[in-house]
Amino acid sequence: MKKTWVCFFLFFGLFFIVPSNVFGESDDIISVPETDVSSETVRGEIIEILEDTPQVQEIVVKVKQGEFQGETVTARQTLSGNPAQDFYFQEGERVLIWIESEDGVIQRTLVRELTRDHYLGYLTAFFIFSLVLIGGIKGIKTVVSLALTAFLVIQVLIPFILAGLPPIPVTIFVASIIATSSVLIISGFNRKSLAAIIGTIGGVIIAGILAWVMTRLTRLTGLSGDETQMLMYIPQQIDFDYQGLLFAGMIIGAVGAVLDIGMSISSAVDEVKRSNPAISTKNLIKSGLNLGKDIMGTMANTLILAYTGASMSLLLVLVAHNISFARVVNMDAMSTEIVRILAGSIGLIYAIPITAIVAGLLYKNVDVLEEEKKKEKKKQEKRDKKEQQGKKTRPNKEKNSKK
Repeated sequence: MKKTWVCFFLFFGLFFIVPSNVFGESDDIISVPETDVSSETVRGEIIEILEDTPQVQEIVVKVKQGEFQGETVTARQTLSGNPAQDFYFQEGERVLIWIESEDGVIQRTLVRELTRDHYLGYLTAFFIFSLVLIGGIKGIKTVVSLALTAFLVIQVLIPFILAGLPPIPVTIFVASIIATSSVLIISGFNRKSLAAIIGTIGGVIIAGILAWVMTRLTRLTGLSGDETQMLMYIPQQIDFDYQGLLFAGMIIGAVGAVLDIGMSISSAVDEVKRSNPAISTKNLIKSGLNLGKDIMGTMANTLILAYTGASMSLLLVLVAHNISFARVVNMDAMSTEIVRILAGSIGLIYAIPITAIVAGLLYKNVDVLEEEKKKEKKKQEKRDKKEQQGKKTRPNKEKNSKK
């Protein structure tokens, strides 16, 4: 139990440390040696608003970090009336402020953004607390699994792609590790876990193959999103495989849902076998398939609704302008989302029979109850050994205390 709590706090810390190590607390200081001009983005708190009109806000900010920590600066921002660009600040709010200085003297300041990470931290802490409260030991294991997933994505997947490695094999490798480690952490190494891992990886591979083929056939560019286009101008000047990045995003987006259905079916097959040890392999596989059919509809809907929610603004714009269905479907951005949805859903569908068949074969001619008795017997033997060792050490301690 102590080891479990140690792991929990270790990965709890990792969950918050990983993002700060990658993205940093503030922007790197940019300096020009010839003129000793530097700029940095730091945290601050609004202590007064000197001018507040629909066109201009003049704000007094107390700097909370960096070279000018503790000083107050005045920032003036011009408002355009565009709600997508403007933000009206209030006293007491925490902000990110950009400071440009020369020879240690502040020259220019600009309020960049309202800080939201402390609220996001509270929500994350409540999420973890809820997992542990409701899930107990399983909840703790889930937190460890989530921390490891965050670590693999932020510290392995993204840096490897930014280093110029091909995104497709890197993503498949990381997705396989995520699926395997998540199942092993939560359920341990057993037949149930093995069936879930094989079913998940099988479903993801099918989704990946379909996504890759359709990306080539439909000649999707991978540049339909604004964020992807921004990659062309990053300082590292990497020549990305944008179709590969699109494929990588599809794989990562599908692996969670496929893993969920793989684990559900393998767990159900395990429970059926325990309830009826004499059940035949054929009927066991049939039970897994029947459960999968029930889950399939809701899980496919979950995947489709998740992607639809992400494209809601685009759909509203298209409908508002009465753009024809043929044009909508053939747009690069919309075709990308359709391929993403259908490839992921098809991978999820085929994960059902793969998991059910693998689980059924793994439990073939296996006496689950007998295995449980053997495991319990081994645990009891270990407990007895500990008790005997404890009895041996007590007399020695008593002798030493008398001396």
